[in-house]
Amino acid sequence: MQDPIRGAMPLNELPEAPEAEPRRTGGVGDLNAVYDIPVQVSAVLGRATMQVSQLLKLGRGAVVELDRKLGEAVDIYVNNRLVARGEVVMVGENRLGVTMTEIVKTDRVG
Repeated sequence: MQDPIRGAMPLNELPEAPEAEPRRTGGVGDLNAVYDIPVQVSAVLGRATMQVSQLLKLGRGAVVELDRKLGEAVDIYVNNRLVARGEVVMVGENRLGVTMTEIVKTDRVG
């Protein structure tokens, strides 16, 4: 019976939730559902912090000094999560790429 003041049904009168399907575990076949999900991959050469006034003074030919040294590994992110480090390489005649040199192990939360 519903509570006329709140229009809510007492917990002991709520219908039971249907039982969930058992989860399958293991097997590579389980991953097939996620293979076609797109992810964003980024390679970060370095970072810089500056004041807005400095930023507004930048123009064509300005150089922004980054926090990395020449030849130092770049960070590789997948969906904004650091997953690896690598080296910048040339791909073909005019494209840049990154060769992974290290996989970054992080503690998973959740």
